[in-house]
Amino acid sequence: MTDADLDPVIHAQSRLRVVATLAALAPGDRLTFPRLQQLLDMTAGNLSTHLRKLEEAEYVTVHKTFEGRTPATYVELSATGRAAFERYTAALTALLGGAR
Repeated sequence: MTDADLDPVIHAQSRLRVVATLAALAPGDRLTFPRLQQLLDMTAGNLSTHLRKLEEAEYVTVHKTFEGRTPATYVELSATGRAAFERYTAALTALLGGAR
């Protein structure tokens, strides 16, 4: 196992933080964009850029809707993203020498 075996989409520090945060939620649960931004202490532009990359990989789903007349954006980890994160953490554990 080498670091080349780690998923490059997830391995970027900011995207890893996004995926790890969303993976802590139960499957099907989601966060609002502002709440995710607050939890990660990221700018809206930076978070949007990383979400776009994760969305292109089908690791996250972004839902844009309205609550009354106010736009609302929700983000959730897809089943594909959850499986990719599980593979990533298993590969990372193997790279670090397994669980002790």
